[in-house]
Amino acid sequence: MQTILGAGGAIGKELARSLSNYTSEIRLVARNPKQVNGSDILMSADLTDQTSIKKAIAGSNVVYVTIGFPYNLKIWRRNWPAFMQAVIEGCIENNSKLVFFDNIYMYDPQYLDGMTEDTPMNPSSEKGKVRKQLVEMILKEVKSGKLTALIARSADFYGPSIQNVSMLTETVIKPLTEGKTANWMGPLNFKHSFTHIKDAGQATALLGNTPDAYNQTWHLPTASNPYTGKEWIEKFAAALQVKPKSRSVSRFMAGLMGVFVPVMREMPEMMYQYDRPYDFNSDKFIKRFGILPTTYDEGIAEIVRIDYQS
Repeated sequence: MQTILGAGGAIGKELARSLSNYTSEIRLVARNPKQVNGSDILMSADLTDQTSIKKAIAGSNVVYVTIGFPYNLKIWRRNWPAFMQAVIEGCIENNSKLVFFDNIYMYDPQYLDGMTEDTPMNPSSEKGKVRKQLVEMILKEVKSGKLTALIARSADFYGPSIQNVSMLTETVIKPLTEGKTANWMGPLNFKHSFTHIKDAGQATALLGNTPDAYNQTWHLPTASNPYTGKEWIEKFAAALQVKPKSRSVSRFMAGLMGVFVPVMREMPEMMYQYDRPYDFNSDKFIKRFGILPTTYDEGIAEIVRIDYQS
């Protein structure tokens, strides 16, 4: 049995699709789980409750954590550490392997231009400090020999049909399709990597089913040579056949936009990711598995074809 905790989100769904290549015993756990594959086993659970978490883990060979708690610092501080502690305990008790789908928030802001698995963890944001705590909880038990786990780390992600969870979709693609001005967080001249959601799901499933991938951190396959903010907007505008209207959003403006766009409400403290080059390196994965990521031009064309062309 392979179990996904937080199976209702965009990453959880992509992961479930890919896991069907490795097993027919997939348990999807969420408040209101829905089948992705015909044979999926559904379990409704409150993943803020430790008893429910451990019940969801029982009988699992591999447990994938893809849950996304509401993007709010107070909720993160309350829910994430307690959730992770219960997951770790449940995995140890059931001899389950753990795969944690992670982001880059814990990295030192001074090392975002060419991030690798060895980039120092020294977060400047409060959300980054929470993420660092989670990673340290996992690594502590791995080092003790009690837990077998891996960390699958993604850059900001993008892809078709993932509204409300992708910054690129909410601030660039949607406004352009509505004839409005695209909003780029911070200056337009810095490059910014994005991981394609299908690449993320397929690679996480592969890692979870590769025994020697465990007890390591992996950057999920992400195209190199990312576009700048200006280039991202121009590329999408060209694909959508609209004018590339754009504006650079300051920290203050981001706070104001949060009144109307929920995902923006807690963006100000994360603006450091946009005021410098953000280049995510996944050479380790590519060299190990020989799988190339979706190119940015392919990803842009796919989004436009699936979401915006009848």
